[in-house]
Amino acid sequence: MSTRRATVAALVAVTLLAASGCAGADRPEGGAAPVDASKLKLDATTPKAKGTLAKANWLMENEPDSLDLDTQGSSSGRIVLTNVCERLYQLQPDMTTEPFLAREAKTSDGGRTLTLTLRDDVTFHDGTRMTADDVLWSLKRHASKDMEQSDEFGNVTSMKKTADRTVTVTFKTPDAMFLKALAGDAGIVWNKRQVLKSGDEFGTPGQPDACSGPYELASWKSGDSITIRAAKNYWGKQPLTRRVDFHWASDSAFVNALKTGAADGAYAESPGTAAALRDAKGLKQYYGPSTASLVLIPTDRGGLTDPRIRRALSLAIDRKGIAESGYGGLVQPWSSPVGSGSWGYESGRFEAAQSKLKELAPDSPTSASLAEARKLVKEAGAPSDPVVIGADASQGRTVIANATRAALQSIGIRAEIKTVPPSQFEEFYSDPTARAEIDVLTGDWYISKADPMGFYDNGLSDSSNNWVRFKSKTYDAQVGEALSTLDDTKRAELATRIQRTFVEQAVWIPLAQTPTILVLDKKLTGPTASQAYLYYPWAAELGAKKGQS
Repeated sequence: MSTRRATVAALVAVTLLAASGCAGADRPEGGAAPVDASKLKLDATTPKAKGTLAKANWLMENEPDSLDLDTQGSSSGRIVLTNVCERLYQLQPDMTTEPFLAREAKTSDGGRTLTLTLRDDVTFHDGTRMTADDVLWSLKRHASKDMEQSDEFGNVTSMKKTADRTVTVTFKTPDAMFLKALAGDAGIVWNKRQVLKSGDEFGTPGQPDACSGPYELASWKSGDSITIRAAKNYWGKQPLTRRVDFHWASDSAFVNALKTGAADGAYAESPGTAAALRDAKGLKQYYGPSTASLVLIPTDRGGLTDPRIRRALSLAIDRKGIAESGYGGLVQPWSSPVGSGSWGYESGRFEAAQSKLKELAPDSPTSASLAEARKLVKEAGAPSDPVVIGADASQGRTVIANATRAALQSIGIRAEIKTVPPSQFEEFYSDPTARAEIDVLTGDWYISKADPMGFYDNGLSDSSNNWVRFKSKTYDAQVGEALSTLDDTKRAELATRIQRTFVEQAVWIPLAQTPTILVLDKKLTGPTASQAYLYYPWAAELGAKKGQS
């Protein structure tokens, strides 16, 4: 299933301790003291707005390359278009999914057939009514080769219009992830006529949108701004904020725009940005659930190919120190490789399973965990060559790399850090030859679905993200069973077993979960604070705290 790497950038305008031991954190001069990560409360929502707004200025870290999410699925494009385009299912602020443009969905033939019944009251921004033809055409476009969401359709055998308001999808095997994919970009319904009219220019500056959401695209001035405005003939409830102007900036310019009031709010992709703004006057921060995590991703080169050495490293590394020293306490030590925002169902079961993983991945090493780690190293034999840790010079990754080296050294394994420029670091994810000189990567990751099973396919024997080449027929079979189990309770039971195996084998080594961070003018409220902001019309609920414009 589709997974997306998160953007966790360098700390901005603050200098936090980057000591190799990561035992604690210093208060940056003139800055805020680190948050106690164990007490960081994650809330999916912000207080409901009471007043409308004529206009809001919103900040992003990058300008979108395109507003066609089929060809360019960037976070910045989603931040804009989630208010403009709608999906067959909708991810809610609490990370559950509900039918939306599809009124209901029914399965038959043992789960191999899915029938979507569509709403009959939806209109696109040009005034035309959404039809089953638009839905079917959109699904087939998403599924086309080289489109961003094509991998979500690998289990699909056919998609057909079966009545005036129904579309039927058939699968090779039952597909528990498909409806969740329809709450993501694979479920966007395009106005077929408008996309074809725009042709190859669709999604570029000067072209209209082809959607049905509460906002319509008003303008895109390349290099300057994107403006959306409340859609005149929106079929649903009118948004509180009538217009949103999006601008983009990075590093200190991003921080200054929020501090000076030039921007009313932003979703801060970097915990470091949030740390730089935590004491800023006139601003409030909200922290919400996310699927994002910080991880160590081992490769099939060198000493970490032995699972006993990987387990030993997991037992020895100081997750709490990383959270405090590298991220100001704005990430939380975590024992699984996917964040709590993935718990879109059976959250109690997943929370209990997560707490039990601490024996394999403790917040901080104890004398007992270090003794167990050294025992594992003795059994396996310490690698003859140093373990090479891949990182860039960003503050967070520097702290993680130093903590990893310190952990390895504490259990009798030599280690060194290979630091590369940020542009070269990106190649580690996509190019196996770039990973030829490292044994483990200081990585970060998120998934688009609120289901842990959207992550654990990374451990399949044939997964391109299984860099260490972990192979288990039992694991592969369990993942296949879970992905075809439509019952949430049964799938959650399978998922927790799969999670346990993944962490025991240290296919990836979990470090911390990264929350969604919303920075907002104190006079405003309303948007979701969870990762749903990438798929839910957050701007429609943005408004004034008091009942006035």
